[in-house]
Amino acid sequence: MTDTGFKTTFRIFKMDCPSEEHLIRMKLKGMPSVQAVVFDIPNRKLEVYHTGRPGDLLELLEDLRMGASVVSSEQMQPPADADADRIQTRILWQVLVINVTFFVVEMIAGLIASSMGLAADSLDMMADGIVYALALFAVGGAAARKKRIAGIAGYFQGVLGVLGFVEVVHRFLGRGEAPDFLTMIVVSVFALAANAICVILLQRSKSDVHMRASLIFTSMDVIANFGVIVAGVLVYLTRSNIPDLVVGSIVFILVLQGAYRILRLAKQKTA
Repeated sequence: MTDTGFKTTFRIFKMDCPSEEHLIRMKLKGMPSVQAVVFDIPNRKLEVYHTGRPGDLLELLEDLRMGASVVSSEQMQPPADADADRIQTRILWQVLVINVTFFVVEMIAGLIASSMGLAADSLDMMADGIVYALALFAVGGAAARKKRIAGIAGYFQGVLGVLGFVEVVHRFLGRGEAPDFLTMIVVSVFALAANAICVILLQRSKSDVHMRASLIFTSMDVIANFGVIVAGVLVYLTRSNIPDLVVGSIVFILVLQGAYRILRLAKQKTA
């Protein structure tokens, strides 16, 4: 093993929102050879400043099943401002508060409006909140404690996702009345704005090249928000709950996929 510093650039095919970034960050925190990490989400690239073999890092990233591959590797020491934990911690707390707040707001609104789309989107916000909370533990936190909390959070999110999906199926079979379309649209617009703020906050720790509006539109959360808005409009036009149930089903599936990723992370061995 050599102490020579390297900068290895990876392409992460399925890294398209800040949640994937923090799952990767948590994974690499267990590697003593990792000195700093720099994310380029719009281009799905990750730069890792490290010692040792790039292949060891690639094996860890492949465990997350996000389509990781090595683009290049060269000798280079990390820049002085790369991956500043103090900045990361402050930003993570900010986005965590936003996500938890809108999880509560959307869940209450979903129950009042009888909208499965809003209820599902609230769980999607909670899923992001879980990832940000786990990332806070990764910033200077103990790996064993992080993995225990990840396991609890993953199972909790998975149970809620299954219960929500079962309720969607029940409503499909029973049809039921159309949800309150106006509540769906208004609350989703505010949630969309909240997600956009989170994206901007998360990019403040990076160089100006990453301050791109395209990042907002690649976020799965923002897509889910748009989906609920569109469903609200279709509910108004059709006077049916089918659009709401379709969007709810899709978002619940995304929530379950997120729970699966968190559980995989909790069960993986720390390097």
